[in-house]
Formats: sequence, C-alpha cells, structure tokens
Amino acid sequence: MSLYHLQKFLYVLNRDAAAQSKFHDDIEGILGEYDLTTEESAALRDGDIGLLYVLGVNGQILMHFAAFLGIEWFDYLDLMRAGIEKHGPVRAGVYTMTGGGASSIEEEAPR
Repeated sequence: MSLYHLQKFLYVLNRDAAAQSKFHDDIEGILGEYDLTTEESAALRDGDIGLLYVLGVNGQILMHFAAFLGIEWFDYLDLMRAGIEKHGPVRAGVYTMTGGGASSIEEEAPR
C-alpha cells in the first residue's frame, strides 16, 4: 500500500486549483503522477470515501476531498462507517483498527 502517496495526492488536490481542474479534465493523467495501487486509484476515481478511510487516509485530509466531491458532513461520516462495514477494519494510518475492529475499551464491551 502507498498510503503516503495516496494522502499526498489528496493533500495537493485539496489545495491546488490546477490539480482540481486536472482531476475533472484528465483524472488518469493526474493519478498517473502518483505511485498508487489499483485499489487506491479506483477509490479516487469512484469517490469512495469509505474505502479511502479503510485504506487509512487521515480524516482531516479526507473531509476536504469529500467536500470537493459535494458530500455533506453527515453523509461523509456515514460513508466512513459504511466503508468499515463493506471493506473491513481500517488497515493503516492513525485510525488502524486492531482485533478485527472490535473495541478494546471495557466500557464499550457487550454486557
């Protein structure tokens, strides 16, 4: 996985009007400028917020991409939750889930 390159792509896209134009006009060209996996490229092409979250994209970066795509805040949060349901626990980054995504906090454990 190339989480660094994926997040770098989104960081640039979130801040650079020329990158945003290229994303709309030549998505394959701009994706080709970064060392991304097939899964990462597909998630970007599809605007798959849930998969991008599961791949480990930082929420501060991801929320700007969601806004760029016209996704409202509460829908963005729902898409992240749905991503875990569809693709499994977060695989990398600061949100990595261990134990299959089960909570390790006693207060949240089933009673």
